[in-house]
Amino acid sequence: MDLLRHAELSRRAVLAAAFVPLVGCARGAAVSGGSGVSAGSGASEGTRASAAAPAAPAESAGGDEASPSATTEPRGPADYRERAERIAGDDPVLLALIAAFTPGWLPPPAPDPEPTRIFDNVTVVGTDFVSATAVETSDGVILIDALESRDQAAEILVPELRALGVDPARIRYVVVAHGHADHFGGAQYLADRYGARVLMSPADWDLAAADDSPDVPERDLEISDGQRLALGGTTMRLPYTPGHTPGTVSPVFPVWWHGRRHTAMLWGGTGLPEPTSGKRDYLRSVIDYAALTRRSGVDVELNNHAQTDHGLARLRALRDGTAGTKNPFVLGRARAQRFMRVLELLVRDHLDA
Repeated sequence: MDLLRHAELSRRAVLAAAFVPLVGCARGAAVSGGSGVSAGSGASEGTRASAAAPAAPAESAGGDEASPSATTEPRGPADYRERAERIAGDDPVLLALIAAFTPGWLPPPAPDPEPTRIFDNVTVVGTDFVSATAVETSDGVILIDALESRDQAAEILVPELRALGVDPARIRYVVVAHGHADHFGGAQYLADRYGARVLMSPADWDLAAADDSPDVPERDLEISDGQRLALGGTTMRLPYTPGHTPGTVSPVFPVWWHGRRHTAMLWGGTGLPEPTSGKRDYLRSVIDYAALTRRSGVDVELNNHAQTDHGLARLRALRDGTAGTKNPFVLGRARAQRFMRVLELLVRDHLDA
């Protein structure tokens, strides 16, 4: 496995360099019944990109509790990053997000995490750079993302799932959050070996088709905005959150911890695009997704790049027992909304630069 890492080092460096292309952008420095797909019922079920950036919301008296807002009231110049830092305080999850939006930031070297069961029905496997999230149901597994390549699927994803008692042959669907190779890389391997169906938004199927990776999957199922993917009594919502790519999808789904139900969000694409129009789409997605997660009672935050949200440390805490009886991925509803508020302010900061 170490040799595999070295062989892919230059490729991963390219991927990492493209992850958050922010240099010079800031001041200073998205199947019903027992198994199936159904479309969402409109804008309330997903997100809609806007050609114009929403104006910044006014701060409430309790600014750190403020939720993202689509208010059109005008504001004067503001230091959005400073406001994000004030909301974050000493919260390591929010501070990691702020760091990831610092110009020139690259994921620092870190040991690859051990495969970890983070909820009763959720397992995370992968590398220090990118992860895949397996959601188990009574009728099979929904996998979110598939690591960087066919080799990683065979040599990391499959054995690590097995190590935690998850049978890769039960993977029914691979939901690719966005059409970059570090997320779709192992999908075709899983389709060929286990018959998994691969899902991506139409825009990102097109994006993936233009990639020079040898592991671009064959076009399969298309995700519609707000679609519900149902399997074995679990329903995963798949709203579009365009910005990082034109067709990024950010799943919302139920999880259980010691038998208690929670609702998780997984932001599907963290890095900002270069074009201003893409940043505007990203901002609209953040605002719309925050509203959706608030209505859905989301209290768990996940990411497919664990270095952007303190995820590696939280995985370690669960593995070594230092988290105690608490699950570090359960933020609570208010803190989950603060995560989205900080993300909104960081995007505004780059738009305002």
